[in-house]
Amino acid sequence: MSFKIGVDVGGTFIDLAVVDQTGKSRLYKTLSDPTDLAGAVLSGLEVVARDQELTLSQLLKQTEIIIHGSTVATNALLTKTGAKTALLTTAGFRDVLNMRRGLRQNQYDPKQSPPDPLIPRHMIYPVEERIDCEGSELMPVNDDSLNSVLKSLTAPGVESVAVAFLFSFFNSTHEEYVGAKLRKLIPQVYVSLSSEVLPEVRLYERISTTAVNAYVTPILARYLESFEAKLQKTGFAGKLLIMQSNGGVMGSDVGKRFGVRSILSGPAAGPVAGIRYANLYGISNVITVDMGGTSFDVCLVKNGDIEITKEMEISGYRIGLPLVAVHTIGAGGGSIVKIDSRGLLQVGPESAGSSPGPVCYDRGGRRPTVTDADLVVGYLEANRFWGGRLRLNTDAAYEAFRQQIAEPLGMDVVRAAYGAYQVVNANMVDAIREVSVRRGHDPRQFLLVAAGGAGPIHASAIARELDIPLMLVPRDASVMCAVGQLLSDLRHDFVRSYLTPIDRLDPTPVNSLYRDMKAKAVETLLSEGIPRGKIVLALSADARYIGQFNEVEVPLKVDELTPEGIKELVNDFHARHEALNGYSMPTAPVEIVNLRVVGKGIVDTPEIVRPASQKDDSSARLT
Repeated sequence: MSFKIGVDVGGTFIDLAVVDQTGKSRLYKTLSDPTDLAGAVLSGLEVVARDQELTLSQLLKQTEIIIHGSTVATNALLTKTGAKTALLTTAGFRDVLNMRRGLRQNQYDPKQSPPDPLIPRHMIYPVEERIDCEGSELMPVNDDSLNSVLKSLTAPGVESVAVAFLFSFFNSTHEEYVGAKLRKLIPQVYVSLSSEVLPEVRLYERISTTAVNAYVTPILARYLESFEAKLQKTGFAGKLLIMQSNGGVMGSDVGKRFGVRSILSGPAAGPVAGIRYANLYGISNVITVDMGGTSFDVCLVKNGDIEITKEMEISGYRIGLPLVAVHTIGAGGGSIVKIDSRGLLQVGPESAGSSPGPVCYDRGGRRPTVTDADLVVGYLEANRFWGGRLRLNTDAAYEAFRQQIAEPLGMDVVRAAYGAYQVVNANMVDAIREVSVRRGHDPRQFLLVAAGGAGPIHASAIARELDIPLMLVPRDASVMCAVGQLLSDLRHDFVRSYLTPIDRLDPTPVNSLYRDMKAKAVETLLSEGIPRGKIVLALSADARYIGQFNEVEVPLKVDELTPEGIKELVNDFHARHEALNGYSMPTAPVEIVNLRVVGKGIVDTPEIVRPASQKDDSSARLT
């Protein structure tokens, strides 16, 4: 017997999906423990082993692959508990990171403060060097300036260093020189080079992404090293893969260098599973919603393509890597219900998590949550929660709502709990509008795939509010992200900036850059054990009308760019611009900004079988 296991770590529960070599799948949920995630995952694997009538060692010895959706990097960024990080940047550009774009999130709030600096100014060190806008060296690295910085880095106990120089995406020699010196003189620090993390035009986005990578990677690397050691000690000899934010997976060795790639690794797997479920019914337009214990994640899939964004801010910090466009709000089963300063009912974003958890768990929670509201209203049955493993205390939930919500508001307890249910639903409806209506999509034309432990309870009310006519609750709804991890291929994104007007585009250097990226993609996937025959490469280019700020990614239909291919690229750009923005300008000049290669390693995924239709009357069944 051999197994593949998907593990999704949430704020309240750990979800596990297990598939054996016959294709049979089993689903599991165990409580999470933010203080010891590795131990909590192993506890979940022990539950799997007992169910399979095996010891943990026997289970892991027979496991080929574990795919891990990790919240470690996300939590480090959100809670500001990342590594002590320094930034080395070109002299004269010390304040680019903390100046950001100079825009407020709410432009009508003049008192709004910017987010706290990820790297404080005294930890940002200017280095005298300069590469020009064409990649030529204007000033070599000043060794005196660099050596002075290196001496400063040893004193404050720096754990990680980001290096981001001007125009290093055209010429990375200066960054590589400084990186080599750092690794030699201060070998204990993690080094992140912007030319490796995001070799792309736009200085702030590149520095910010590199800074985030430097900040979270040491935390993720230590976790992965600890987790791998525990797995190997218990007998695991298979592959540990990490879910990425782009909807693919990567090897753990890559994850230890590029922690920023896993910043949304948990929610990114949900749409992968959601579209597979929808395809069984011939549907390709899907809105996936996943309501867990802490958060509510929503993603739109149009014509079978999961939306990817390169403009994501998390906790106020810009990340320029390709990410699945998942919109997340603090609305889960553990979201705390309270009365705000205006005397109005508020739900979330604060969560009770798994410890102490909702009041009805009887684990020490004292503040009412959405789960308590669902129980009081009658949408949950106390004896059947979590498959009967946890008996809910209805009286405790009722009393918490009476004391903290109902009496202060002067209303009936059940009515107060139903009010909390309505408020959290309104928050989730607004989140769906954010990815649909506000981006030009009509939610009535999409299938709503409801997932997460709490998702199906609220999905009908959400669908009714949005006039969505069709809803699907998969059999694996409560662990959909874990299932999605088992359905995901390995994926790596490569980018090189190449700014030039299309009428002056020379295919020779462009094809050279594409060949370099393709070679790196193949090399990376081969190192992760993917045979050459299962490696698929896709080329694209970011283009825009000259004078525009934002680009449109246009897939290439050929492996080598030719003059005829350039004409086809321009035509495809006009058509794609029309589809995305509602207009095109065929006579306007066009320029190329970035060249991209996506390398995918196709893996054997479990088959999802469409459930047989139930012809008998199900009206009397427990819901």
